Parts: sequence; C-alpha cells; structure tokens
Amino acid sequence: MNHLGEGFGGVKEMMTLLKPAGDSVPLVTSAGYVDVLAGHDAIGPHRGQQVFHKKFLALVYERLWRPLVSRAFFGLFGPRAATERRLALGMLAVSSGDRVIDVGCGPGNYTRELAAATIDGLVVGVDASAAMVAAAAKRSSRTNVAYLRADACALPFADGSFDAACSVGVIHMIERPMLALDEIARVLAPGGRITLVVSCAAEGRPGSVRNGVTVFGRDELTDWLREHGFVAIDQRVVRRGQFVSARKPAVHAGDPIGR
Repeated sequence: MNHLGEGFGGVKEMMTLLKPAGDSVPLVTSAGYVDVLAGHDAIGPHRGQQVFHKKFLALVYERLWRPLVSRAFFGLFGPRAATERRLALGMLAVSSGDRVIDVGCGPGNYTRELAAATIDGLVVGVDASAAMVAAAAKRSSRTNVAYLRADACALPFADGSFDAACSVGVIHMIERPMLALDEIARVLAPGGRITLVVSCAAEGRPGSVRNGVTVFGRDELTDWLREHGFVAIDQRVVRRGQFVSARKPAVHAGDPIGR
C-alpha cells in the first residue's frame, strides 16, 4: 500500500477497512481500482447478468443503457436520470465526513455524486464487473473515492464500516439478492442510512424471479427492513420501480452490542 501516490488517498483509506483475508492480497490494478476477486466471477450466470462484463456496456451505460432501463421501470413519464439521482441521494442524505458504500456502482455515476456530497469523507464504489470499475476509476477525479471489484454477497469489510449505503438498479440483478442485503446491513454502522432503488411488482402481484432477475413484491423489502430492525422506513413506488430508504438504529449507552 505504501507505493500508492497522493492521488490514491481514497484507495489507501479503503484498504484500512478491508477484513483480513488469509493469504489473499488485494490487488491494486493499473486501471486504478482494487480487486479482491482475482479470477472469480461473482456475476450471475444468466445472459442478462453476464452482459455486465462487457466493456461496451460500461461505455454506453450512463448515456444509453441506464435511461432505457429507467423507462422500463418508471415508465415514459417517470423520473429522468437527474431526477432519479436527486430523489435517491436526497433519501440517503449523506453529510460531510461520511463513509459511504455504493454497491453495484457500475461506471460510478452515483459514486461521483456521493463523493462530492461527502466532501472530506470516503465513498467506496463496489462492483463485480472489472469493466465497470475500470470505467468508474478512469472517470473519477476526486481523491475521496475508491473503487473495488468485489462480490456484493461477500463484502470484504468489517462490520459497521460505513455511515451510509446505497444500491441503485442492482440488487434485483444479483443471483442472491437477500444475501447481498444482509451484507449491506452488516457493514452499515449503527445509525447508518440505506437507500435502495429496485424493481417492484404491480400492486397485488407476488414477487417473482425470472432469468436471474428478481421482481420484489410490493412489501417484500419494507418487511425485510423491519424484520432486521431498521427504522424510519420510506418507500416510494413509481410504476415497476421503488425507492426505499431506512435507518439502522443507533446503539446507545447500556444497549447490547450487535443485532
């Protein structure tokens, strides 16, 4: 880690948060991101999941792919990309100095906004796609951001490492989405906030899984958050998508440690 230059301040700080992994050594790549997966493929096997390995998708993600997906979820008259970001980031409400994790960061469109909002904090963008984190690192100009290739279902951080966590348009694409949610909750500090932008079934319809894509039932995520002790739950459904935020309870003096 000592060989990293001044511009890698965010990477250096992120490395201090990583859990010991036996003989495994995180690789700082020439593309500017850290890789803890080596040759392991943590993306699901379905075609709609494997496409995220493609460098071409990383190039057109923000300008073409993400707007098309948003139209499919939110409809022709739903929130555009800028409005979607304002809503999601407003629900997360990060502050200066916060440590934030962006799970499924893609090419970093939300990660960069979060890094600007935290000012002197730290934002870690995590994605299982090397193409995505490489594109994100290339587009990053801030020193308080770091990108990590890792598995959302096995985040390599200690418990309670982050003050806030977000995942936009990704959890429903993960092969084991509830395990990814467990991991996000684990690395979130007491009092920390979470914001999710995910799929949502039509009212009265059950959740479903098809070709590796999960469509969450209307109450599935809010029920999960309550069952895991989260409070201040806010859900905003827009057609076939939903914005969900919540807060992990703070630990007060005399409270037992842990969930």
